[in-house]
Amino acid sequence: MDGGTTLPELRRSISAEGRDLLRRYNLLQPLVEQMITTEAIAGLPVPTDALEKAQLDLLDQRGFESLDQWPDLLKDLGRPHNEVIERLERVIRRQEFMRERFAPKAEARFLERKSELDQVVYSLLRLGNSFLARELYLQIESGESNFADLAKRYAEGPERNTNGIVGPVSLTQAHPVLVEKLRVSQPGVLLEPFRIADWWLVVRLERYSPATFTEEVSDRMCREMFDAWIAEQTTSTLSRLEADFSDFSIS
Repeated sequence: MDGGTTLPELRRSISAEGRDLLRRYNLLQPLVEQMITTEAIAGLPVPTDALEKAQLDLLDQRGFESLDQWPDLLKDLGRPHNEVIERLERVIRRQEFMRERFAPKAEARFLERKSELDQVVYSLLRLGNSFLARELYLQIESGESNFADLAKRYAEGPERNTNGIVGPVSLTQAHPVLVEKLRVSQPGVLLEPFRIADWWLVVRLERYSPATFTEEVSDRMCREMFDAWIAEQTTSTLSRLEADFSDFSIS
């Protein structure tokens, strides 16, 4: 944000000692992030209906039912009306800024990240013994035993506590070998035991849910791009601020 107000304001307000103090307590970067956000969203209008919805959402989160209970909410929060309204307006303005600036790029980002957003649910047995893995696979395949019972009895990973069920999780969170097997598997098909590192795995894909580009997903993509933009602007501002102090100390 070349030509913005954040850097000049920091230059006026923070001495070298103040900068070091803020940095020592990890407060300098969050301060700059908030200042850049404030500058970016300044002047954006807040529609009355959007503010009312935000108030109702906050009331609902705190167990209240209507705007008539707003004074009770303020008492519960221990905050004055103006402060709470300002915070709600800030959230609304930030959301509007994210959509205005990044919505045109949201679908492209979604397509780039689609494989990370796809969700899977699968049953898993993680075992150290290959012979046991084969035996349990045959028991499940024949219908002699079910996955949940065997997981509770034999699984050696955290799936022991979830009846062998993993997910829903992002497909890419799994080991790359498992990811590739899940990609080509069909729901309900039991995979023969295979090895990953020191483990033998028995796996069955239960459900594959490909991500779709919804309004909610669009907002998520906008938020990711906004966060990346804020991080970039913050890094640039801090570097220039550091250069200012370095030049001052040399002179």
